[in-house]
Amino acid sequence: MRSQDHPRLRRRVRAILVAVLAVAAGSAAFAQMSAEIVPPLTGAGQPMEEVPAGPIPKWTVDDIRRMRAYPDQPPVIPHSIEGYQLSVNTNRCVSCHKREFTEGSGAPMISVTHYMTREGQMLADVSPRRYFCTACHVPQADTAPLIGNTFTDMSELGVGHAGDE
Repeated sequence: MRSQDHPRLRRRVRAILVAVLAVAAGSAAFAQMSAEIVPPLTGAGQPMEEVPAGPIPKWTVDDIRRMRAYPDQPPVIPHSIEGYQLSVNTNRCVSCHKREFTEGSGAPMISVTHYMTREGQMLADVSPRRYFCTACHVPQADTAPLIGNTFTDMSELGVGHAGDE
């Protein structure tokens, strides 16, 4: 009886080995193909190739409010934040943008949503989950885009407002 089990066991082992090799070959081919499809964002010819860093771009510091690209986009920071301390104990942004300081600074007030908890409960101070401004808001710099963009706003497509004839 035992001699009859050996050929079956060998066939199973062979089938498993063939399946493992097929999966390995397929995943290697897919990885190579996806590397060709996805455009490289790093500028390096080969992955993990060392490329010298470019110069740090100059921040846009004109203090002009930018139009948002989509609804509910966090506003961008139109001034330099270099040297701003943003830690658990200190947030320099609120020294100008907090509700009680906006009159003297002329800065736009933090949205009322930043004073709410997840459950919608209003707080007297900025919510801890909204305290680290640069998690959503970013300063701008004049740089070339990493990849091309063909986005066209609906207003540029000739789509009118609701009720327009």
